[in-house]
Amino acid sequence: MSLTRRSFALALAASPFAGAASAQALPPADKALVDRAVAYLESLTEAKARFVQTDARGARSTGTVFLKRPGKARFAYDPPSGLLVVSDGGNVAVQDSRLKTFDRYPLQTTPLSLFLARNIRLDRGVSVSRVSRMAGGFSITARDASKKTAGQITLTFSDAPLALIGWTVTDAQGRATRVQLQGLQRASGLGSDLFILRNPYRARA
Repeated sequence: MSLTRRSFALALAASPFAGAASAQALPPADKALVDRAVAYLESLTEAKARFVQTDARGARSTGTVFLKRPGKARFAYDPPSGLLVVSDGGNVAVQDSRLKTFDRYPLQTTPLSLFLARNIRLDRGVSVSRVSRMAGGFSITARDASKKTAGQITLTFSDAPLALIGWTVTDAQGRATRVQLQGLQRASGLGSDLFILRNPYRARA
């Protein structure tokens, strides 16, 4: 894949969090926002949305995302991208049908694990480095305090109603990939086949 086409896959699959100092206690007002966000994410068992992804070079891609907690997600890119990213609960698979490539990464090494976990814990191993308020919402920036690779993820929420509206992953080189969610809505009965992706290019004996 070229850098442009790889950027979203790398944002999902590369270890994006930082291994900086241990987490500091948040001010009560910030902790209240974090607790509210966690309660919301844990209640979001199944959901779907359109997404717009902007990579570090400013290239934009669109598609549809399906989420099924714990652990499952599917990012289906619109043509002509050919990119498909699927988490089955244990691994994240990245398929590029145009370049005929297939890669797989442990879910726990990706930023998806932060909000796809059954129990979202922002007080163990994860350092919340910043809580920011903005017109109509707020954002939470988190780093994995146990890893040595620099980087971070920022989750962005609308306030009324409370909803996840996107996230930005910044890698060790400071390159940011932004995902904006459009029309996120709760879903039910998402089929298990949405979250299975097998390597179609594996050599056959």
